[in-house]
Amino acid sequence: MLLAAGRGERMRPLTDHTPKPLLTVGGHSLIERHIRKLAAAGFERIIINHAHLGEQIVSSIGDGSRWSVEITYSHEHQALETAGGIANALGLIACAAFAVVNCDVYSEYDYAGLKSAAEQLVDDPGRVAHLVLVDNPTHNPMGDFALDKGMVVPADTGKLTFSGLAAYHRNLFAPVMPGEKKPLAPLLVAEVKAGRVTGEHYRGIWTDVGTPERLESLNDYLRRKGS
Repeated sequence: MLLAAGRGERMRPLTDHTPKPLLTVGGHSLIERHIRKLAAAGFERIIINHAHLGEQIVSSIGDGSRWSVEITYSHEHQALETAGGIANALGLIACAAFAVVNCDVYSEYDYAGLKSAAEQLVDDPGRVAHLVLVDNPTHNPMGDFALDKGMVVPADTGKLTFSGLAAYHRNLFAPVMPGEKKPLAPLLVAEVKAGRVTGEHYRGIWTDVGTPERLESLNDYLRRKGS
């Protein structure tokens, strides 16, 4: 599932007329880059939720055939936040565990890792999530979660930042009603305390493309890289 329903307030005025997932970096939209990576990793079906200017996403991306994937859309009349958006789309997701990617991040993480993580969640009923964590960026210096021997654990220090890349078991969203607006963090915190969340530390290129300044910085990087 690709999360594409956010309003992109910090990215205004760029997002006043263009949904953030369609903003271009290195000649390709953010969402297209994710689709291409998911297809390359072996994913065959992608759900995209949308709200703000969502019809532009549907028109631009279509049914996914150009990337040899099947794309289905989950429309939200108003953005339901992360957990709410995922719960609202569960009826479109046939599998027990699945990968989720925030459209407003860029990384060079291999999405085959998310495919493997989702498969492992199916095989291990004692786990409900696997999070990809990264070094703390300047805009999130305190981090979100700590990691200890492959498990995400409660901690006051030594925390890393959640990258927006993860695999989840559908049971994680059992407390959320379809159509309910619900953030993800409280669900994850509760499951971390219960010892039901695994994780990994990705040390490669990653950025939260949340402001025009970060968007331009990423464009500069991709121009230098030639991709």
